Amino acid sequence: MLKHDGGAQRGAFAPAPPALPMPVYDNHTHFDFGDSPIELQAALDAAEAVGIAGAVQVGCDLPSSRFTVAAVDADPRLLGAVAIHPNDAPELAQAGTLDEALVEIDALAAHPRIRAIGETGLDYFRTPEDGLPAQHHSFRGHLEIAKQRGLALQIHCRDAHTDVLNILREVGAPSRLVFHCFSGDAELAQICNENGWYMSFSGTVTFKNAHNLREALVVADPALLLAETDAPFLTPHPFRGRPNASYMLPYTVQTMAQLLETELTDMCQLLRRNTESVYGSWAD
Repeated sequence: MLKHDGGAQRGAFAPAPPALPMPVYDNHTHFDFGDSPIELQAALDAAEAVGIAGAVQVGCDLPSSRFTVAAVDADPRLLGAVAIHPNDAPELAQAGTLDEALVEIDALAAHPRIRAIGETGLDYFRTPEDGLPAQHHSFRGHLEIAKQRGLALQIHCRDAHTDVLNILREVGAPSRLVFHCFSGDAELAQICNENGWYMSFSGTVTFKNAHNLREALVVADPALLLAETDAPFLTPHPFRGRPNASYMLPYTVQTMAQLLETELTDMCQLLRRNTESVYGSWAD
């Protein structure tokens, strides 16, 4: 049975949105998290019914990364990413097992349907200062795995943009890099434009107070735009507080099209093309 219950929001799921005119992909989701996880095939069926052709299932610790490898074998609508979340790195380092965990992540990444290392990066919101060296070490290790295996990298960055950029400059970024759940401003978007780094927008761009994200979206190079749910978190407006899922992605895609004054069909085609540029074909 495919289940790794990581805990998430409680409450009833929101109604399904109108189907998108062209299929797109949810490039970052956690099918294994939740207080009441939906069975994998049913979740993907619900997403497909509204125009979500597939998703990238993302691991953020060893159990969820192992789940991810099993999941991509279980359903061809999934590709995967594996990693140790930055908030878990200090605990593993304290136990003396962080490097061992990175070795296992590298081994899991050998699976042909694992197309990214992630989510990795830095998070200064939850981790105290004495845990930051472990986050830095883990981030550097994930960067090396991505580069050595020729995989994309999905970055988690919270209150740490300056140090994320510094480490990317120091270690060097892989050829395809995604700022998952983009949380920066127009200045960071311009830096991403200059470096060819992808910006993945989640339900947060629909929030009424997300002025910095809307400004960043307008500045971003369209060829570098992606969309995600980060489900079961970050449910788009007006359903904040309910659990998120891949079938909710059309709400975010519609908002992106409106903010960019782009036809929804064109937005979908753009997102699909960009997503396949990062992760390759779901058919392979």
